[in-house]
Amino acid sequence: MDKLVATLRLTLGNTFVMYFKSHSYHWNVEGMLFSEFHTFFGDLYLDLHGAVDPFAEEVRKLDAYAPISLMEIYNYKTFPEDSAKPESVHEMLFNLLEANSQTLESLSNLFDEATKQKQQGLANLAADRMGIHKKHEWMIKSYLKKLGE
Repeated sequence: MDKLVATLRLTLGNTFVMYFKSHSYHWNVEGMLFSEFHTFFGDLYLDLHGAVDPFAEEVRKLDAYAPISLMEIYNYKTFPEDSAKPESVHEMLFNLLEANSQTLESLSNLFDEATKQKQQGLANLAADRMGIHKKHEWMIKSYLKKLGE
């Protein structure tokens, strides 16, 4: 179970940090497309926020503890946090695409480990979230194309 808990914590960390990243972009987006991206980032952070608690509860179901501090959850993530406000919507989207890619990878690893350990409910949760993150990927890439990337 230790490997499953570690994989789950990593997924929780990635989900939480991606949630915060998208929420901060929602707060700080500017420019001609403000309204469109303020809404997009808002929808994204609401979805991610809704995924955080189920992952933390899955940790508890495995008789382990969910992170107790922001530093602990930060240490589980696999992509960089922003050190400064991104200069453009394009940079925000690119950063979210990377965060989403890493989160998808952690979900795939979680699915594999949960399946291996016959934790079907957790595997189902991971599979469901993988589908949602594939949609996020499609939408972010579509916006990048719209902006000329």
